[in-house]
Amino acid sequence: MTDPRAQGDVRIVSVRGATAQRRTDLLAGEEPMAIRAAGPGQEPLDIAVTMRTPGNDEDLAAGFLITEGLVSPGAIAGFTLGDPSSVSHPDNTITVRLTEPLDPSRVAGRNFVATASCGLCGKASIDDVERRVPPVAAGPTVSREVLVALPDRLRAVQTIFSRTGGLHACAAFDADGTLGPTAEDVGRHNALDKLVGIAAQRGMLPLAGRGVLVSGRVSFEIVQKTAMAGAGLLAAVSAPTDLAVRVADRLGLTLVGFLRDDSFNVYAHPERIADL
Repeated sequence: MTDPRAQGDVRIVSVRGATAQRRTDLLAGEEPMAIRAAGPGQEPLDIAVTMRTPGNDEDLAAGFLITEGLVSPGAIAGFTLGDPSSVSHPDNTITVRLTEPLDPSRVAGRNFVATASCGLCGKASIDDVERRVPPVAAGPTVSREVLVALPDRLRAVQTIFSRTGGLHACAAFDADGTLGPTAEDVGRHNALDKLVGIAAQRGMLPLAGRGVLVSGRVSFEIVQKTAMAGAGLLAAVSAPTDLAVRVADRLGLTLVGFLRDDSFNVYAHPERIADL
């Protein structure tokens, strides 16, 4: 069920050539969410504040902790929302309950500052990311025909985007192009974290033998989060950054960009594309 805050009505003046019309428009929702975490017997520790589209908040929180290497997928025990007596918007604060202790030093040393658009600032060095990311799986091997069909398949399941036009989306996919978990959010990084959180709670991690498709450009963080999820192939409808390409190459991740119509570019590790 879609969170009612994921979209909202506004009154606008729509100008088309010489015609101006007053009407209602539907926009994607955006609100802050504070992510906290606590192991057994621990007080909740502040992890990050991110701007996100409300909905799948538990998946977003779990996926964030997993893709940032703070917890293992099996450590997620449950979730609690903020206390209404002490927080003005309890739905915008979520605490992840863990089955194992959380080391506060791992959080303090990371300097998390998250936003919907830029991901995380003050990241650790690439060398540190490379040490934390597990080895990328050998698969999947995907044909050109499968790759070029993926954007239309993703667009067909973008429920909120179809109504608002304002959200990013991502999906896991099998070698034959079958879509697995999908997620939408105003932030590219949040959408990917939600997908990883869904996969974790379905027992699907690591995503070995699967790829990840994203609707926007590929940054350093998108590559890191995909690799942390265990996928061997990352495809995007837009461009990667130069840093994203360098990191994908070092991590052994196949990186595809500008996946549109019947064309795409392969920026790193083309061996997972079957017929090149």
